[in-house]
This record gives sequence, C-alpha cells and structure tokens, in this order.
Amino acid sequence: QVQLVESGGGSVEAGGSMRLSCARAGDTVSMYCMGWIRQAPGKERETVARFYSTTGTTRYDDSVKGRFTISEDNAKKMMYLQMNNLKPEDAAMYYCAASKSGSGNTCSSHDDYNYYGQGTQVTVSS
Repeated sequence: QVQLVESGGGSVEAGGSMRLSCARAGDTVSMYCMGWIRQAPGKERETVARFYSTTGTTRYDDSVKGRFTISEDNAKKMMYLQMNNLKPEDAAMYYCAASKSGSGNTCSSHDDYNYYGQGTQVTVSS
C-alpha cells in the first residue's frame, strides 16, 4: 500500500513562487517513476513534471520548463515541486503521483500512474 500526501498549495500572485511537497509512506522502495500532475477546472489532467527513480532523470512539460523543478529527498521520503514565475494558467489542483510499472511506461500521461495523493490547490492571481 502506498500513501501520498501533498502540501504547500495556496494563493500567490503572478510572478511569485511556491513549493509543493509530497510525503510518501508505505511500499515506495520499488517505485519506477514519480510525478506531479495538475488539473484545472474543465481541463484534463496533465503531467507537468516527473522523474524516473532508477536513473534520476527528470522531464518537464513544455509549459513549465525552466520555471518548475522536481526533486526528491529519498532519505526523508519526500518529493518536491519548486514553482517559480507562476502564471495564472498554472492555477490548478496539483497531485503527487507514483507508478510501480516500468515496462513500456513513459510516465508522461496521468494514466501511467498507479497511486495518487489527494491533491493540493494552487491559485495564481494576475
């Protein structure tokens, strides 16, 4: 059983910064990839950042590249998303997600993840 709990959301003005945290518990040793997925009202979920546990490789959606940074503190079983230069279009519910499935899994789609946290809301005012 894997538990993921997000924190750090809230409201910020455009151009501001925010850091989201994800606390992991349970059987997370064998995760293949972990990511941050967001969903704005009326839109589909999109994977904004992800990393592959075996290689430490990170990938970002073009919309956040250069502004967001995903990182992990494995000793603390934490994952983070540092978000800089936030834009109103970044406003969404942000979810921490993890997948144990490696074979053929790009971890690029929200469907690629087995486990989700409850989400944390990010609001960006213009």
